[in-house]
Amino acid sequence: MRLKGKTLLITAAGQGIGRASAIACAREGAQVIATDLQPGLLQTLAAETPGVQTRMLDVRDAAAIEALARELPALDGLFNCAGFVHEGTILACDEAAWDFSFDLNVKSMYRMTRAFLPGMLDKAEQGASPSILNMASMASSIKGFPNRFAYGATKAAVIGLTKAIAADYVARGLRCNALCPGTVDTPSLRQRIANAPDPALAEKNFIARQPMGRLATVDDIAPMVVYLLGDESRFVTGQAVLVDGGVTI
Repeated sequence: MRLKGKTLLITAAGQGIGRASAIACAREGAQVIATDLQPGLLQTLAAETPGVQTRMLDVRDAAAIEALARELPALDGLFNCAGFVHEGTILACDEAAWDFSFDLNVKSMYRMTRAFLPGMLDKAEQGASPSILNMASMASSIKGFPNRFAYGATKAAVIGLTKAIAADYVARGLRCNALCPGTVDTPSLRQRIANAPDPALAEKNFIARQPMGRLATVDDIAPMVVYLLGDESRFVTGQAVLVDGGVTI
């Protein structure tokens, strides 16, 4: 039980990496608060997974975030998983799309971290090793990809945000890292494939960019989440951790 006694909050936990991470953390003994915008997905998650509580939350709503922070006990871990993939070049990205991408992919992490950080610092003062984990991507400052202009820019910003938080609070015992997955087979990816002009070709192209010859599964990613939110990684902070199947070798 690698996370026994820890209280963790995970955003976008209704499906995909967020859901798999909530399940994996609960199985390791954590008390998980799983948040999402879709109540049906949260309901099934709570019903299927002991140790998971659920809350509806819009990570773009500062007042709702602050209210939740007042309601909950101090966290041992926060996984900012919510995000959106905008497809296209700069010419296909108008200001509304740019603003939405940064609001959801970056500013939501600012809101969540500001709200929950004071309680996590209190935990650190008591000798705990609280951890913040931010969802970034291999498509970021690490590597550029075609048609990921806004997405890559936001995920590069997440890495910068992560390193700044890590540097500011390392001496106080709080850690902050970024998770940078490769191409993961999630409902979000499946929707993008389905929306492509040639879905079969789109899926083939996604697989082709992975040197291992397959897409990642959410279960390839969740173990790293468990590690980075737990005490096994207590000497790891300020890192952009790649789980990309060899794309950036």
